[in-house]
Amino acid sequence: MKQEGSLFGLVSAVIGLVFAVSKLRQARKDKDKLRLANAVAGAAAVATEVAIAVRARRSKGR
Repeated sequence: MKQEGSLFGLVSAVIGLVFAVSKLRQARKDKDKLRLANAVAGAAAVATEVAIAVRARRSKGR
């Protein structure tokens, strides 16, 4: 069950990354610095989630 949870976390993080990149592009296009900062923070959170999910999957393989 734990492995399925880490896989779900990885998939949801990848989906979150797609949305974060979309928001980042839109903020750059609109030249909105506040939305750009928010998109960067969101992308950092997604990157952290991916790292946690990958670490969980690797540790289950040992």
